[in-house]
Amino acid sequence: MGTVRNASGAFCRTLTVAWLGQIDYQRALELQNALAAARLRDDIADFLLLLEHPHVYTLGRGADERFVLNPGDIPLHRVSRGGQVTYHGPGQLVGYPIVKLEGVERDVIRYLRRLEQMLIESLGALGIAAHRRPGLTGVWIGQEKIASIGVGFRRWVSLHGFALNVTTDLSFFDAIVPCGIAGCRMTSIAMQGLGGITSDAFGQIVTGQFAAAFDYQRIRRASKAELSFLVDPAADACEAHR
Repeated sequence: MGTVRNASGAFCRTLTVAWLGQIDYQRALELQNALAAARLRDDIADFLLLLEHPHVYTLGRGADERFVLNPGDIPLHRVSRGGQVTYHGPGQLVGYPIVKLEGVERDVIRYLRRLEQMLIESLGALGIAAHRRPGLTGVWIGQEKIASIGVGFRRWVSLHGFALNVTTDLSFFDAIVPCGIAGCRMTSIAMQGLGGITSDAFGQIVTGQFAAAFDYQRIRRASKAELSFLVDPAADACEAHR
C-alpha cells in the first residue's frame, strides 16, 4: 500500500498526514508504534504525524543523563531514537514520519539530510535563512539551533523525527544541555521576528515541503476516527456497538 493510480493510470505515491494538536508524549509514542506496525504489514501508506507535546524531556537510547541538569517536575522519557536529550513543549512543531524506506532509500544518513533540507526549505518559505552545521544533526540559524532531529527504525520503517521551535518558551532548554552540545543556544521562529506564526500554520508549510522532499504526488488527511481505530481497533468496534 502507499501508491494509487491517478486519472491517467500512472502510480502516485501517497502521504497521509494528521494534525493532532497537543498530545501527551506517551500517547503519541503508542500511536507511532501502532502506525509502524501497520506500515510494516503494508496496511497503510506512509504517515506524517504533526503535533505539539506538553512539557517533556526525552533522552535517546544511548543518551548520557549528565546532560539533564535540572528538569524539576517535568517528565523525562528514555526512548528508542538516536541523539541525546531534548525538550518538547507548547509552541514547538513536532513531526513523526512513519515512512517505509525501500531500495536505495535505506540509508539513515541520507534520510537525516533530507529531513534537514526539508526543514531548511520550510523556513526559507518564511524568509528565514537556515543551514546545517558540519558534523552535527539538526538545523541552525547562525550559531543558534532551531530544529532537532532524532530517529529510530523498525525494519526500515521510521519512528520519531524532528522538533522545530515555533513560539517555544526557550527557557525550558536551560535545564538540559540540548542535544549534548556544550554551549548550544536555541532559537525559534518567533525569535526571528515572526511571532504570529503558529505550529499549525507552519505545519502546513512543512507538509508541502515534506511531500516534495520525499517525492509524494498525493497528500491525504487522516481523521481522528481513523487514528483511533489504528491504535485500538477492538475498543473502537466496542464503542460503535454501544
